[in-house]
Amino acid sequence: MHESIERATTNPENLLLGRSPAILRAIQQIRDAAAVDVAVLISGESGTGKELAARMLHQLSRRARFPMVKVNCPAIPSQLFESELFGHEPGAFTGARSARPGKFELANHGTLFLDEIGELDPALQSKLLRALQDFRIVRLGGVEEYEFNVRLICGTNRDLEEEVRRGNFRSDLYYRINVVHIQMPPLRQRSEDVPLLFQHFVRLYGNQYGRRPEPISTSAMRILETYHWPGNMRELENLAKRYVVLGGEEHVLSALRDPRENNLLMPETVDLNTPLRIQTKRAVQSLERRIILDVLRAHKWNRRKAARSLDISYRALLYKIKEAGLPPVRNVKPRQVESAPLPEDTNGTCTHTSA
Repeated sequence: MHESIERATTNPENLLLGRSPAILRAIQQIRDAAAVDVAVLISGESGTGKELAARMLHQLSRRARFPMVKVNCPAIPSQLFESELFGHEPGAFTGARSARPGKFELANHGTLFLDEIGELDPALQSKLLRALQDFRIVRLGGVEEYEFNVRLICGTNRDLEEEVRRGNFRSDLYYRINVVHIQMPPLRQRSEDVPLLFQHFVRLYGNQYGRRPEPISTSAMRILETYHWPGNMRELENLAKRYVVLGGEEHVLSALRDPRENNLLMPETVDLNTPLRIQTKRAVQSLERRIILDVLRAHKWNRRKAARSLDISYRALLYKIKEAGLPPVRNVKPRQVESAPLPEDTNGTCTHTSA
């Protein structure tokens, strides 16, 4: 069972960073919800900061001086559900030697955050609903009722309305937990916040690991801003950590390959008339050209720095730039470069020379 109990230890205004309209709208919704004592559902993709939003909401509410208890719903085994949430009495099951309060009791007067509630087994949803309807629980193996007074916040990366339609989530529980709904925006919808967030994480882990990496270049930061961030802030945080630990922009850019580029060696269409060796050679050269282009951009088209990053000689890089049809200096727009045809040899096949 994964859970945590937290008390307010930081300025809640510092929990969610950003100036984009998308995040400012979510922050305002959190402030509005904190003023009223109702259940809140926070939805969003994984890594968008749902737990940070819940923590901010708790710390801005009048319950901030009491604990916030987090429960990771997917980690609750069905046989331990009642014991973990409602507690148990001695002898309730094998190994239960003493009484133990559940999460509802631990969060009394504070906030209970049920993370990824959409993963909760349907059989356990009814037990949770009964507790929320009566605001009373009975410990496993006991008879005495305990009243509780908690602020319920739930987080999910699923579309719970769709889960209700499919019969995977109880509609009565959904309406119970969804009094106020806050949608956390994905990072791709707040690209203007990427520089601020990246520098924040670099400072954070730089202090933690005692490192002071060189400032990232403007061109590399532009690549970060235009990246689609499937892992959202969690991916950005890990990238900043890598930048602090390993240093060098090439380590950042190598982690930003578009998922589609994982399949760059696979042709988009099957060519039934070209030998395998020729198709493979073309795919390898296409991938090599993309890597060289990205590294050149990251180093502001400084070819000597790019050669060092790629661990090849300066002369070899100049040859590869010419071979791939790239401009010797930054005088062509990226789209023109990327759409340029691959050079061919006299036999109609792509030339390729390894360093």
